[in-house]
Amino acid sequence: MAGRLAHRLLISLFVLLGVLLVGFLMLQVMPADPAAAIAGAQGTEAEIEAIRRHLGLDKPVMVQFALYLSRVVQGDLGQSIINSASVFEQIIGAAGPTLELMCAAMIWSLPLGLCLGIVAALRRGGMLDRVVMAVSVMGVSIPVFWVGLLLVQFAAKTRAFPIQGRAGPIFTPDGFPHVILPATALGLILLGPVARMTRTTLSEALNADHVRTARAKGAGPVRVVLGHALRTALLPIITLVGLQVGSLMGGAVVTETIFSWPGVGRLAVNAITTGDYPMAQGAILFLATAFILVNVAVDVLSELADPRLRGR
Repeated sequence: MAGRLAHRLLISLFVLLGVLLVGFLMLQVMPADPAAAIAGAQGTEAEIEAIRRHLGLDKPVMVQFALYLSRVVQGDLGQSIINSASVFEQIIGAAGPTLELMCAAMIWSLPLGLCLGIVAALRRGGMLDRVVMAVSVMGVSIPVFWVGLLLVQFAAKTRAFPIQGRAGPIFTPDGFPHVILPATALGLILLGPVARMTRTTLSEALNADHVRTARAKGAGPVRVVLGHALRTALLPIITLVGLQVGSLMGGAVVTETIFSWPGVGRLAVNAITTGDYPMAQGAILFLATAFILVNVAVDVLSELADPRLRGR
């Protein structure tokens, strides 16, 4: 298993390199000019050109990318062009709120998605099944930004929840109300796919030989569903959740922007719009690394859940 893990990590390094290259090239075509942003509205062409030479923006793109990689390998993500703050420190400070938001979204959406999928599988073809599938399709189809705007409008009219910002950790009395709306909007990304996958895999597992054997031995319905069928159906659900982490990260960018949540997604959006290339590249590096590590962890959990995969 250690050898396969090392192989996955080696492949992940090449994937990360490709992501960094694509992100770097995409930032080059952005209309924002960091040199002009630093010079300000009164900056002359000569001043802007001097700033570009100082930042190395006058060098060929691939030379800039090679220099950036050499700094990343040394653990130096650079400094923000806009406020001269350390990119590493800024991203570490924003990573906590992003992790809180994603965990809060998963805390309610994962159990609810599993419950809806179990109900749909047990009542397959009935009214409950159709309602659950309709809710699942809506959760997959509705854009997260639209849900976020609806929640903002609802909160503005009812004043039931805070609309913007983060007042502290989500487990504190001040922090918990602020995470409710963004976590609700973000969790819908995960709710639909989990419910549909649970319904499909559990329906197949209920007809498996070992489940029929458990019924024949007199096992109760709860034990049959949770102890035998659902355990078999968990492997594809775990894989799905790992793949959906990428969607959660993408949704977090939009959600953090709508609700002014001080996470990595909002940091990346602000960096891109202001032309702060080091900060934007650092955010891309963090999000890509987190996604890769989650997928490696899913592979390990899948092997632990199903020993048959260890020999493949």
